[in-house]
Amino acid sequence: MTAGAPRHPEKAGRPDNPSPKKPPWIRVKAPGSPEYHATRRLMRELNLHTVCEEAGCPNIGECWKEKHATVMILGAVCTRACTFCNVATGRPDQVDPHEPTRVGDAVAKLGLNHIVVTSVDRDDLEDGGARHFARTITAIRAAAPSTTIEVLVPDFLRKDGAIETVIAARPDVLNHNLETVPRLYAEVRPGARYFHSLRLLDQAKRLDPSGFTKSGIMVGLGEGKTEVLQVMDDLRAAEVDFLTIGQYLQPTPKHHPITCFVTPDEFESYRRLALGKGFLMVSASPLTRSSYHAGDDFARLKAARAVSPGDRG
Repeated sequence: MTAGAPRHPEKAGRPDNPSPKKPPWIRVKAPGSPEYHATRRLMRELNLHTVCEEAGCPNIGECWKEKHATVMILGAVCTRACTFCNVATGRPDQVDPHEPTRVGDAVAKLGLNHIVVTSVDRDDLEDGGARHFARTITAIRAAAPSTTIEVLVPDFLRKDGAIETVIAARPDVLNHNLETVPRLYAEVRPGARYFHSLRLLDQAKRLDPSGFTKSGIMVGLGEGKTEVLQVMDDLRAAEVDFLTIGQYLQPTPKHHPITCFVTPDEFESYRRLALGKGFLMVSASPLTRSSYHAGDDFARLKAARAVSPGDRG
C-alpha cells in the first residue's frame, strides 16, 4: 500500500456513524508488557503482518503477552471492502514467495503450541491465495513439527479448487467466518455470499472429516436473535464443530454502526443455545474473536470430540 494513501478510500464519502460509549464489560487494558513488545519486535524483524494490528483487535495486549499473534499472510491490503473491517482496502501487495518460511521461523522462535494463520481477501489471484496458504502450512510443519495449525481462510469465491488445495495441506482447524446473518450481507459483506461461505465450510468437512471446522459471527450489527439461531442451524447442517460469537466494535465513524452492545448474560444464553444444537465448542462473549484463546480452545475441542454428545455441556 502506498505510503500516505487512505486506508479506506471506499468509505470516504460515507456519513459518519458515531460510536456509542462502550459499557464496562468491553474495556481492556492498553498493551505494554515486555512480552507484547518482544512479540511486536519479532513481527517487525521478520516483516510479517498480523491481523491483531491491522484489524485493531481489542485483545492484542493480552494475547501478545502470551506470544499469541495471529499472522496475516498475502499482504496487508484487501481486495474487499467489508463495512465492519479495519484492514486496508486497495491495490494488493505483491505475493512474497519467502513469506511462508518467515512464518515458520516466527512460530519456532515464539515456541507456539498452536498458531492461527489468516489472510486478506485476494480476489486478484487465480487461486485466491490457496497455494500460499498450503505452502505456509508446510513451512510451519518443517520449522515447528509439534505446533498445531489453524487457518482462517477467505471465502475463495469463484476460485475453483482453492479449498481442496488448503485442505490437502492438512491444517488441524479450518476456520471461515460467516461474520453476520444473511439479511445483512449486502451491507456488511458486499463482496461475499452467505450460502457460498456455508458451502465452503461443508466442503471442508467432506474433504477431511477428521479435521475440525470453525466459524464465527459478530453481534451488534443489527441482527435479530431468531436470525442468529438460524445461522447456528445452518452451521450445524454443514457439520461445523466450533462456533465463536463476539461483539462488533466499530473501527471508525465511517464503518458500519453499532446497533447495540450485547450483554454478557445474552452471550451466555447464545452459548448455551449453540451447545444445545450440537456444536462441540462454543466461545461467546463480548471480547471473543476468532483467534482469541485459540490454542486452549483447540485442546478443549479435541477433548470434546472424545466425549459422547450426551456428556457435553
